[in-house]
Amino acid sequence: MTTEPGTERAAEYVVLCGADHERIGYAPKAEVHHARTPLHLAFSCYVFDPAGRLLVTRRAWHKRTWPGVRTNSCCGHPGPDEPVAGAVRRRLDQELGIAVDRVDLVLPEFRYHARMDDGVEENEVCPVFRAVVPEGAEPHRDPDEVAETGWMPWQDFVGEVDADPAAVSPWAALQVGELRQLGPDPLGWAAADEGRLPPAARETLEAR
Repeated sequence: MTTEPGTERAAEYVVLCGADHERIGYAPKAEVHHARTPLHLAFSCYVFDPAGRLLVTRRAWHKRTWPGVRTNSCCGHPGPDEPVAGAVRRRLDQELGIAVDRVDLVLPEFRYHARMDDGVEENEVCPVFRAVVPEGAEPHRDPDEVAETGWMPWQDFVGEVDADPAAVSPWAALQVGELRQLGPDPLGWAAADEGRLPPAARETLEAR
């Protein structure tokens, strides 16, 4: 069911996408994830410190999708009128209590579909970002969102995923396969062109 967000903002809405990843409507986030999850706009973010270590998180145990699973630093959903990079910064603050020096788009066209054993699906158009924190910055996690955090060398994380893709969330396993193509040094990855974002995400750029 598609819902148009009105003046009532208590509920968090996600952007629903069509076959060409265009915006076709909105739905409350609380109602989106089920056995027939509609395609919707999301993001993933990989947070690194100045030494190139990745901030790895474990999802809270009561999450609707993949509870308690180790994954990348942060994921979320842009609001109806929110630029994706702005949503990244918002969720980093909300989930991890962390400010970043920079947020760069690295995989603008990533899209995935995954199903849990109980039938609940993720079905997302999901641009991927890299963020870099200042020297000495440490997360202050929201336990409602994140069960654990820890820093680890990027290549160690890549090796872990290569050895056992099921050790992390399905989206992180797929993303690592693409991110490794950008080079061994995550701080040296080239930022991607925002024009390659899916149409549903480009709308907010054009409105700036």
